[in-house]
Amino acid sequence: MARAGLGADWSCLFANDFDHKKGLTYQANWGTGGELKIGDIKLIKAADLPGQPDLAWGSFPCQDLSLAGGGAGLKGERSGTFYPFWDVMKGLIAAKRAPKIIALENVCGTLTSHGGKDFRAICDTFVKAGYRYGAVVIDAALFVPQSRSRLFVIGVHADVEIPEALLSPGPIDPFHTRGLRNAYDAISASARKSWLWWNIPTPARRNSTFADLIEEKPASVEWHTAAETRQLLAMMSEINLAKVEAAKRAGRRMVGGVYKRTRHDDDGAKVQRAEVRFDDVAGCLRTPAGGSSRQVIIVVDGNKIRSRLISARETARLMGLADDYKLPKNYNEAYHLTGDGVAVPVVRHIAHHLFEPLLRVERKAEWKAA
Repeated sequence: MARAGLGADWSCLFANDFDHKKGLTYQANWGTGGELKIGDIKLIKAADLPGQPDLAWGSFPCQDLSLAGGGAGLKGERSGTFYPFWDVMKGLIAAKRAPKIIALENVCGTLTSHGGKDFRAICDTFVKAGYRYGAVVIDAALFVPQSRSRLFVIGVHADVEIPEALLSPGPIDPFHTRGLRNAYDAISASARKSWLWWNIPTPARRNSTFADLIEEKPASVEWHTAAETRQLLAMMSEINLAKVEAAKRAGRRMVGGVYKRTRHDDDGAKVQRAEVRFDDVAGCLRTPAGGSSRQVIIVVDGNKIRSRLISARETARLMGLADDYKLPKNYNEAYHLTGDGVAVPVVRHIAHHLFEPLLRVERKAEWKAA
């Protein structure tokens, strides 16, 4: 999905994923040009990567950092892949093939995991490698109807000239959140010397809603029976049932995202509740491995109420993927793929307003030197 967001003007020299099923989907969409290597990143060496990249992009697993995960931080088995990734970066630097830009993407829990030590470690790693860097927090809801805030730490090699227009003298909304500013305040003085406040424009107001993305006849899931929908409603608290009643009176089709969560009742006993939101935005797609349930949707059209699991294609649309993007035929595999991904239009926004302007200046400098 990062490749989809970068667009056709970018060429992928190397790609890696541990999951062979995701690898099959990658090849179904991008072909079998040989750039994809499936396997543990701990086994990847700088020599496996050809050329000198303009950009190295790393999205390391979020389960150990997210609110839904176990909170092990960078020392966790999964999110700990950050360090093997950086070993590859160090190998490229040592071989005089340093990436001009290194971008890391993860959940916002990175800012606070281990009391902020993980984020401080990432910052120190950029500094030691000779990169000036900064971070932004971008919610995909600015582009697609899904609540999905993610942290992007973006470093630029010391040899790359940075236009002043791409920088701000201090934090600015909406991408420099309070959480990011707090995390910045806790990093070392030396790390702050190399810090950059990236100046990225706010996108135009999104005009799509969750309801716009819903399939009437999904291929990957079936609509619940009337009895199953009644059972879902019976799991709702009075507050959530009131939301459904309000949706009935909305005068338009309303689509809500439902998550099943364990709550305590008035007697302190644990009960499973169905909680719904009707704010035209889907809840964040999460994989079962991240400790969360699959998202159910409820469609309210006047007094008519229907429900079902969110479809595979709908999850892809919530990530900004085009309808011709080939998904795994297995529902769980498709849900896992999209729930683990990065929102395509967010990557495009960063590429258009930051990566590409940086590289245009770099190209001009190379031409003058030649």
